[in-house]
Amino acid sequence: MAQAPQIWSIAAHRGFADALVAGLIPRYREPGFGLARLTLLLPNRRGSRNLTEAFVRASEGALLLPRMVVVGDLDSDDAPGVLFDPLDEHGAEIPPAVDPEVRLLALARLLGEEMARAGRPVPGPAALLRMARGFAETIDRLLVEEIAPARLLDPAVIGLVGDLANHWQQSTLLFARVLTRWQAEADATGVIDPPERRNRLLRALARRWRGAPPPHPVIAAGVTSAAPAVAALLRVIAGLPRGGVILPDCDLSLDRAVWDALGRAGAPGEGTGPFDRGDLATHPQYHLKLLLNRMGVARDEVQPWHRSGLSAAPPERSKAISNLFLPPLASAVWSSLPAGERDLSGVRLMTSAGPDDEALAIAVLVRQALAVPERRVAVITPDRALATRVVGHLQRWNIAADDSAGRPLPQTPAGRLFLLLAQVWAERGAPVPLIGLLSHPLVQRGDLRAGWLDRVRALDLALRGPRPGPGHAGVREHLLAPRHPDADLVAWWDGLLPILGPLIDAACALPPDAALARLVEAGEALCGEGLWAEADGRALARWVETWSAASADPLAGAGPADPQEWPAILRDALDQVAVRPPYGGHPRVAIYGLLEARMTRADLVICGGLVEGNWPPAVGSDPVLAPAVLRALGIPGADFRIGLAAHDFAAALGAPQVVLSHAARDVAGPVVVSRFVLRINAMLGGKGLDEEEHAPNWARAIDRGLSLPPAPRPQPMPSPVQRRVAVAVTALDRLRSDPYQFYAQAILGLRRLDPLDAEPSPAWLGTVAHEALEAWHTQGGPLALHGVRALERLGTHPLIQRLWQPRLLESLAWVECHHRQLLSEGRRVLAIEAKGSMIRRGITVHGRADRIDRDAEGNLAIIDYKSGQPPKNKAVKAGYALQLGLIGLIAEHGGFDGVAGQPSRFEYWSLARKPGKDTRGYVSEPVKTGGGQNVIAREDMLSETARFLDDALDRWILGDKPFTARLNPDVAVYTDYDQLMRLDEWQGRESAS
Repeated sequence: MAQAPQIWSIAAHRGFADALVAGLIPRYREPGFGLARLTLLLPNRRGSRNLTEAFVRASEGALLLPRMVVVGDLDSDDAPGVLFDPLDEHGAEIPPAVDPEVRLLALARLLGEEMARAGRPVPGPAALLRMARGFAETIDRLLVEEIAPARLLDPAVIGLVGDLANHWQQSTLLFARVLTRWQAEADATGVIDPPERRNRLLRALARRWRGAPPPHPVIAAGVTSAAPAVAALLRVIAGLPRGGVILPDCDLSLDRAVWDALGRAGAPGEGTGPFDRGDLATHPQYHLKLLLNRMGVARDEVQPWHRSGLSAAPPERSKAISNLFLPPLASAVWSSLPAGERDLSGVRLMTSAGPDDEALAIAVLVRQALAVPERRVAVITPDRALATRVVGHLQRWNIAADDSAGRPLPQTPAGRLFLLLAQVWAERGAPVPLIGLLSHPLVQRGDLRAGWLDRVRALDLALRGPRPGPGHAGVREHLLAPRHPDADLVAWWDGLLPILGPLIDAACALPPDAALARLVEAGEALCGEGLWAEADGRALARWVETWSAASADPLAGAGPADPQEWPAILRDALDQVAVRPPYGGHPRVAIYGLLEARMTRADLVICGGLVEGNWPPAVGSDPVLAPAVLRALGIPGADFRIGLAAHDFAAALGAPQVVLSHAARDVAGPVVVSRFVLRINAMLGGKGLDEEEHAPNWARAIDRGLSLPPAPRPQPMPSPVQRRVAVAVTALDRLRSDPYQFYAQAILGLRRLDPLDAEPSPAWLGTVAHEALEAWHTQGGPLALHGVRALERLGTHPLIQRLWQPRLLESLAWVECHHRQLLSEGRRVLAIEAKGSMIRRGITVHGRADRIDRDAEGNLAIIDYKSGQPPKNKAVKAGYALQLGLIGLIAEHGGFDGVAGQPSRFEYWSLARKPGKDTRGYVSEPVKTGGGQNVIAREDMLSETARFLDDALDRWILGDKPFTARLNPDVAVYTDYDQLMRLDEWQGRESAS
C-alpha cells in the first residue's frame, strides 16, 4: 500500500525560515548526529544562507547543521547541487550542459545566417547577441516545461500562427529554424541545454529514490517551482518513508469555490493544460495549485506545519492576506467581512513625494528600528535604484547595509573601467571616455596617483572644445595646436602610447577572445593587479575567462566584431552579472530583491517601490513567440510572473511589522501605486491602512536647512585697487550692460570652459577664419588653401573639418572677392590681427584689431570680422557694441604700430549668411553720415565712444558703483556667468536698479 504524501504548509504570518527550523530541530535532533543526517532540498543558495541563519538563531549551543542542497533555479542562476549531479556512474549517462556563453554566441551566429538566408537585413553583432539572448530565454522556457521543439509543428500551433500578424509569423518561423539548427549542432557535439540537463538530473534522482529510498530523512523546503521535473521529484520526496515537502504559504483556509475559480492549472482533463485563458494566473496561489496538480496531490492532503516561528505575526494576518487576493467575483464578500478577517494591524502605508524622499524615509525607518536591541529589519524592493539610494543614505549613520540582490557589474568600479576601455577603443580616443578612463579611481592607485591626476587635469583642459583627430597622433596634434603648447604634457601623452596605442590606434575587427585580451592588457597596464582585487574585479575576471573560453569553442563560431560594437556587446553581457557583497555588513539589516527575500525573517519588513511596473513588474510580451502561441504550448506568460510577485508580496505581509512604501512620482512624472496596495484599500473600505507619517517628516527635516530669504541680486563692491584693471575693447560692452560679468571676468579672472567633445560653434569658426586671414595677408597665396590649413592646424577631428570646410571656404571666397574690389578702389591694408592699447585717464584700454585699412582719401577703415550676425545699429548707438569705436580711438591715439590717421569708416565683415540671402558674406556699417534715429553719425562715432568709455570708467573703474548683475536686462548678453550670479534665484523677484 502506497504511503500518503507528506506535505505541509507554513502560513505567511509565522515566518517561513524560523517556523521551519522550529519544527525540524525537535523532529530530527537525536543524540549524536541526528540533525546532520537530514538532507534539506532548498530552492537556491540564498535560501540556504537564510536557513543557516535561522538555525543559528534557534540553536542553544553547538549544532550540527543538516545537509543543504540547492535544487537550482533559472531565475537566480543557480545550478543543481552535487546530490543531483553525482560524480559516480549515476550521472555518467547524462551529457554535459553546454556553456551558456557558447550557446549565446552560437545562437547569434545562427540568427545571422538564417536572417541572411531569408533576405532580411542582418543587424550588427551587438544587436544579434541581444536577439540571441531573447531566443535563449525562450528556449529555456520551453525546456523547463519539457516542451519538445516538435510541438511548434503541431497543426493546431501552425494554424494559430497563420492567424497572427506578419511580424509574429516571421518571428515564429525564424525561431523554429534557429532552434532546429541549434539542436542539431548540439547533438552533433554531444552537449545539451542547461535546463534539459537539470530536468534529466532531477528525474534521474526521482527514479533512483523511487526504487531505493535514501536511508536518511529528506525534506524539500520552500521549493515552489512548478516545472514538471521539479514536481515529479517533489512527489517522490513526499512519498518517501522519511521524506516530506514543506511549502510556503499554501492557503489551506481558502474556500473550495475560490480554489476552483483559479482555473484547472494543469489538472488532468482532456484538452486542458496550464495557463489556459480561463486560468487566474495572477493569483498568488496559482503556481502552488499548478505544482500540486503536477504532483498529483490534492490540497486537502496538505497539512499545516504546527510549529511556531520566532517572529510570528498575529494569526489573523494570514486570513486577511487570503481575503486580500480573492478573485474578482469572490471579492464581493469584502463588504461583509468581519473585522477579524481583514485585520492588517501592524501594516502601515508610507507615501513619499519622490524616489529620493522615499529612499531617505526608508533609511530613517531602518535607523529607528535598529535602536531596538536584537530587532531585525529587511527592506524588500525590486527597484535596484531605490535599493542603492537606501544603502547610500544609511551610510550617514555608518550603517553598512548589504544589498543582497547585488549590483550589475557595469555599475561597479571594475565593470565601469572595462566599459570605458571599450568606449575608448570604439571612439579612437575621444575626449569624454578618454578622460573618464584616465581619471578612474582604479587607475594608478598609490603614491603616484596625485601626480598622475595633475597630468589628467591638464589633458582635460587641453582637450576642451571640438573633438580632436582619432588615435594617438590625433590627440598629439591637438596638444601641439595651441600657440604655447605644454611640452611636458605632450611628453607624458607620448609615454602612454605603449598602453593606449593598441586601443586608440587600432580599428580592425577582432573576435571576442582577442578583443577581451586587448582590453585586459590595457586595463592591467593602467591599474595593475588592483583591477582584480575586489569582489567586482574577481567577478569581472571570471566573466572574462568564461567569455574568452566560450568564444574559442568551435560550437560558438564567434566571428570578429568592429570596435564600435564592443561597448554595446560588453554592456549587455556585463548587465547579466550581479556582484553580491561578501559577508561583513550590518548583522540586523538586509536589503533584498524579490528572489532573495524568499525564506527570510525580520521583525520589520519595508516593502519599497510599490508602484506599477516595479511591483508587480511591467507586463511585457515575449519578444520571440506571441502570447497565443505561448498559451497553446503551455508556457507561463506575463500573468504568471504577476502571480509570483503577488505571492512574494503576501509573504512579506506576514512579518510582525510591515511598512508599504511608494513614491507619488518618479523622475519621469506621476506614477500609479501598485495594484496590491489598491486592493488593500479596497478591502479595508474607507478605513484604510495606518499612515506612516513620522519617517517622511523626519526625512524632510534631516536635510532641511535654515529658512533663508531668496538670494539677492549680486552687487559686488571691490576695493579701489581691485577696480583698476585694464579694459579690453570687447569687455566694455559687458561692463555697461552687465557689470557683474565684467567683474567675474576681468577682476576675478574667471573664464568659461568649453565642454569636452563640444559641438563646433560660430566662435570656433571665427577663430579658424582669423588664422586663415592672418596667414593669407602675411604669406600670400590662395585664401582657400590657408583656410584648409587653419582647420588642420587646430587638430580637430577629420569629420568636423569636412563638415565645416565648405561653409568656411564659401565665406573666405567672399572675403577674397571683396578684398580685390576694395583694392581696386584704392584701399590699402595697414594691419592684420594687430594688438594695440592706449591710456585713458590712467586706465589701459587694449584690444586686437582684426584689420585696419587706409582708404583712397587717406583715412582709416576699422574692420571687424564676425562669424555670426553683427550687432544691431541700435545697440551701437545705445553704447552696448563699442568694439569698433574703441579700436578707432586706439588707432587715433597711435596705439597700433605702423598705423596713423583718422578713422572714418567702421565696418563689420560678417562671414554668415545675410538675412534673406543664400550666400555667405556681407558688410554691415553701424554708422552713417548724418546719423539717424537708430544709427550713430559717422563723424560722431569716436566722440560718442569716448563718452560712453569715460562714463563707464567714472562709474565702475575709477568710481564706486557696484558691479550689479544684469544692470540692463533688455540688452542681449552672454550667459557664461549666469550660474555664478545665481540668476534663477533672484531674477524676477526684484526690479532692476
